[in-house]
Amino acid sequence: MRTVALQTTERAVVTTTWRYAKCIEVSKRIRWDIDRDVIRGRRFDFTKKFMPDGLSKIQELTFLSPSEKRFLSQIQGRTYANMLALFERFIGAKTAELSHDHALGDQVACEALVRLTDEKLKHQELFRRLEKMAGEQMPEGYEFRPQPTFVAESVLSKSTWGVMELTLDIEILSQAHYRSSIEPDSELSELWKEVFLFHWKEESQHAILDELEWRSVNARSTQAEREQGVTDLIELVGTVDQLVQIQAKADAEYFIACGGPLYESAEQQAIHDTLLRAYRWQYIVSGAQDPRFGEVLAELVTPPQMERIGAALGPIVAHVAQTAH
Repeated sequence: MRTVALQTTERAVVTTTWRYAKCIEVSKRIRWDIDRDVIRGRRFDFTKKFMPDGLSKIQELTFLSPSEKRFLSQIQGRTYANMLALFERFIGAKTAELSHDHALGDQVACEALVRLTDEKLKHQELFRRLEKMAGEQMPEGYEFRPQPTFVAESVLSKSTWGVMELTLDIEILSQAHYRSSIEPDSELSELWKEVFLFHWKEESQHAILDELEWRSVNARSTQAEREQGVTDLIELVGTVDQLVQIQAKADAEYFIACGGPLYESAEQQAIHDTLLRAYRWQYIVSGAQDPRFGEVLAELVTPPQMERIGAALGPIVAHVAQTAH
């Protein structure tokens, strides 16, 4: 029996190592440079949208003109880049931490995670560049209010199980956004669209590594630790929701200020509510409802734990499902 168990473990290790190795191979093959491959001396085309209709919910605001809808999509796009940069901050830090677990063991896994960490740093630099470029072309007054370092410290204070669950959710949602909404939309600014093409290429490998690491953490966890992980996950979702509430309010105020005294009180409220529902969809619900994420989650939690997660998400999902009045 001991021999069979050892052979089974060895086969599992070989299979897992192969998956890490494949991620390294793809990372080397698709490696891109911010200036040479992505920006290439270009500027944003502000005659076009940034965020696609499938993510922005802007078409629900029927009282806005086409130019107003386009500007609001550009505000959302600027925030989208800043939110992803915020997420990359704590994901990169957690990945660097996890790579230490492999430092004296599986060198293939260690290399894969080190490469992922390097790519996370590159993505943060890319999004900082986008923020600067957008700021040079958009009216003054925009604020991204969440503080990335403070948020990262708060997230990383939670259990690794909970952080890795949130991380996989984020990596999967960013891929789903590109495939289902960004790539098919021909009315987006070409540069903005290509940024997320290149981002998607590397995120595809990151999601594989995140799943491997989450499964590894789960396998080493006791039932009590998994239960704490679910509690931490629910708290982390609450943290993300606080962030989107703060930024939805900031973006609504900025848009309304740029438009001058054009909007009645009910219209201002509709703008704010639509932004909040859009951001809850973009950063929470779209990932939680993705089939790939749901399959992994269902494997790693018990039915009662899944009910706890569903109950926590319920009010947010219900709000997203509403439409503007």
